[in-house]
Amino acid sequence: MRWTRRTVATGLALAAARMLAPQAAQAQKPADTLRIAWIGGVTTLDPYYNQQRVGLVIAHHAFDGLVHRDPVTFAIKPLLASAWRAVDDTTFEFDLRQNVTFHDGSRFSADDVVYTFNTILTDPAVSVPSNYHWLSGAEKIDDYKIRLRLKRIFPAALEYLAMVMPIWPKARRTALGEAGYAKLPIGCGPYRITSITGQNEIELARFGDYYPESPKARPSIARLSIRAYDTPEALSAAIAQDRADWSWGIGLDEFTRLSQLPGWIGVQAESMRVGYLSLDAAGRTGADNPLTKLKTRQAIFHAIDRGKIAKELIAGGARVADAPCYPTQFGCDANAAVRYTYDPALARTLLAEAGYPNGFETDLVSYVLPSITTAVQTYLKAVGISATIQQLPTSAAIARSREGRSPLDMGSWGSYSINDVTAILPYFFTFTDADYVRDAELKSLVEQGGANTDVDARRKFYRAAVKLITEKAYWLPLHTYSTTYVYRRELAFKSFPDELPRFYLASWK
Repeated sequence: MRWTRRTVATGLALAAARMLAPQAAQAQKPADTLRIAWIGGVTTLDPYYNQQRVGLVIAHHAFDGLVHRDPVTFAIKPLLASAWRAVDDTTFEFDLRQNVTFHDGSRFSADDVVYTFNTILTDPAVSVPSNYHWLSGAEKIDDYKIRLRLKRIFPAALEYLAMVMPIWPKARRTALGEAGYAKLPIGCGPYRITSITGQNEIELARFGDYYPESPKARPSIARLSIRAYDTPEALSAAIAQDRADWSWGIGLDEFTRLSQLPGWIGVQAESMRVGYLSLDAAGRTGADNPLTKLKTRQAIFHAIDRGKIAKELIAGGARVADAPCYPTQFGCDANAAVRYTYDPALARTLLAEAGYPNGFETDLVSYVLPSITTAVQTYLKAVGISATIQQLPTSAAIARSREGRSPLDMGSWGSYSINDVTAILPYFFTFTDADYVRDAELKSLVEQGGANTDVDARRKFYRAAVKLITEKAYWLPLHTYSTTYVYRRELAFKSFPDELPRFYLASWK
């Protein structure tokens, strides 16, 4: 069977667009405004308080960190810091640029860096504390020199500083308070946020005083206008009806049709993202939950044809992921993983042995494309598991999961584009709010792998963690992703494997 999903809304919108093709409207090149459309609003633009990919994308345009990772070579380059050095195994010293201003005109200095890092370490509301658990604190040496102290040896420190640690303006944020600042946050990135309307409308403008030494470079396009839509149908209609110039993350059928619109380009590109199904092995949703039994979880692993989902619903080179991480990440050893073939007969046998010969009922909570969720639901139904889909907006699904209310939690994880398993394993397996395993042995292995400079020792710990996760069928990696992009032919846009669209590098042809 081929999994497809065709919608009336998309079909009508595309038909209308083709009828208007001879006089189709152009992209907003004359207005020098790039209209961006995607699914899912951002709960907050204060970057440490959301874990959404779209939030990360905006953060990389409105904020800068101490260092920058080159999107092609992955080399770490100076950004707000002009130079750095290791004082010892757990101390870094950074020289800061002296010609940087925030979007309100105030000067950037060591006070902003120290305030940012020391605040996130003590704030329990930070969205992903595992991103910063390696940091002990920051101290000011002088106005343009700081030291970072690590709790332990952490080889991936510079990657995290580049990808997930933007700098706040201390004076503005302390004056306005956390809530006041979040209404219209400022940073010192290449674009400044000019307005926010709810979660679905965001306007940004090129920052005229952006420092010329930045490896990000001064943007060519003057303005970015972002609109978020709640459903794939609404997004497709916006594209077809000339209300957008760029979009991504579109289902395969819609992508194929939208790519055929006059004046549009469709691209599928590699993405550092893994689709997953988290199973409540710890019994957070109830001690009598069938998912607390190993054979039940193994049955689910065998029930789903992950290869067909990857090939027919994701495509573009997507493949089955055996290890619970992205294949290029350091420590992601697929050879250590226990592999589960698609075998519905074995799945039914395992369910019977677990005490559920007639299956059971559960909830399947998801924010990924409904076509993928429905495919998983259908495979489960075929072996006797009746999963009621709770299809929610991204932020709502994440909140429900963190509250411990998602027996089967289906999502995707892009590791904040960090090419190391420290960006995925600690989040799901070290007793965080996202951990539905609560395995002390596994927690220890993951933490030891992240606290060692010996490459072979790190690999050993992570290999053991991958084996344990898959052997106990705790967390099912479904597939890797390839990201779909559609955009106007007038736009010069390049995608990168780390799944961070960089509009500051885009231009009009």
